[in-house]
Amino acid sequence: MESEKSGFDHVWITDHYNNRNVYVSLTLAAMYTEKIKLGPGVTNPYMIHPVMTAQAVASLNEVAPGRVVCGIGVGDKTTLATVGVEPQAPLAAIRDSVQIIRDMTSGKASQLEGKAFKVSGARFFFKVGNPIPVYVGAQGPKMLALAGEIADGVLINASHKQDVENALKFVKEGVTRAGRTMDKVDVVVYSSFSMAEDPTKAVKAATPVVAYIVAGAPALLLESHGISTHAAEAIKNDIAKAKWKEAFGQVTSEMMEAFSICGTPDTCLERIEELGKLGMTQFVAGSPIGPKVRGSIRTFGQQLIPRLHG
Repeated sequence: MESEKSGFDHVWITDHYNNRNVYVSLTLAAMYTEKIKLGPGVTNPYMIHPVMTAQAVASLNEVAPGRVVCGIGVGDKTTLATVGVEPQAPLAAIRDSVQIIRDMTSGKASQLEGKAFKVSGARFFFKVGNPIPVYVGAQGPKMLALAGEIADGVLINASHKQDVENALKFVKEGVTRAGRTMDKVDVVVYSSFSMAEDPTKAVKAATPVVAYIVAGAPALLLESHGISTHAAEAIKNDIAKAKWKEAFGQVTSEMMEAFSICGTPDTCLERIEELGKLGMTQFVAGSPIGPKVRGSIRTFGQQLIPRLHG
């Protein structure tokens, strides 16, 4: 697989119904790789019960022993809305889900009278090889703090240093509350990333992804970047009507700056290094990666990874 050849150490695949099935994709990736870690980044407990997520990642771990991670979060509200799913009690749902997945992938029977889920002795009839790290995808203050409190890692869906810095304040609150230390939490920044020698091509590739991010972003986050909620609502409405040209045409340079890392290799490297200085321990080059995905992966491996590790 190109990512492994290029020096990447993780592959995270989103779990959206309008993409190919995440576990089929992860299984194929596992069969063609030897070292790289992989997992859903992220699945959610509203479309998939956490018992079934535990089953899926435990089964994947049989294909790629010791290489599986599991990311879980509330999910994308815009996508969930298209199938009439309204995320209820998100903090309770994620807390309960992490407990269930962690119990079952550790080979234990899960017994939980949670606020969101109740399981009574749920167990596998097969042996689980090793515990699977559970990461929480988080954006709001309370969810970020919860991730710091209970998760092996936090997946921060952000691209701008201002947002990562703010997020880490809440993660640290949760870490302190649980009597943990930050070195026990893998701080993953999951960015919309697009790299090309021609920056205009990089921007064009990332624009649809940024449109979706803006459409689902909380008002306070938008306002912190000087983006009006009216503009975001207009994009959201056009996406809901499948008016792609109109939706993507409303994405501004301010939106691109706030919600993507985009441009030439040198520009992208500078942005990633800024995040590392804040405390990021893992960077995820999220969709679209670049106008030519395979080429961008190779360029990242050749030009950025050596400099980041150096």
